[in-house]
Amino acid sequence: MKIRKTVWLVGICTPVLLLGAQDAPHRFDGNWNVHESCEAHGQMPAYNWNFPGVVKDGVLHAQHSQEGSPGYLVIDGPINGDGSAKLKAKGTVSQSKASGVFAIKGNNYDFNIEARFTETSGTGTRDKGAGILGRPCTFEFAKQADAPAPPAQ
Repeated sequence: MKIRKTVWLVGICTPVLLLGAQDAPHRFDGNWNVHESCEAHGQMPAYNWNFPGVVKDGVLHAQHSQEGSPGYLVIDGPINGDGSAKLKAKGTVSQSKASGVFAIKGNNYDFNIEARFTETSGTGTRDKGAGILGRPCTFEFAKQADAPAPPAQ
């Protein structure tokens, strides 16, 4: 009798738990604002960028500037159900003041962002790679409120 009850509970609860786990990343879906703040590094000055992003089906896509132009940055990656995310960023150097062999205006770069999201906000930090090419950058994510429905006519 006890085994039958346990099997029945597992049979009922498992699909419910799996359904909830599959829908969990969708709680982040919507329009987001991204704020990137990077400290000065070598001859490169500090900067702050604000740009839009969208989460669809639990996957973030955010873009600053036009693809391929100096200052272009795109961030992509899935947000796990618990809010953790390892995002991939790639872009194009925006200033000639950048130092190092790879930091010439127009050259491409990439890095990872370790992030943590809630339903309405998030924070992240850029990985420092080998420490000689990367610079400290932080990210703040803010989910935008849904647009109000148009008035009925």
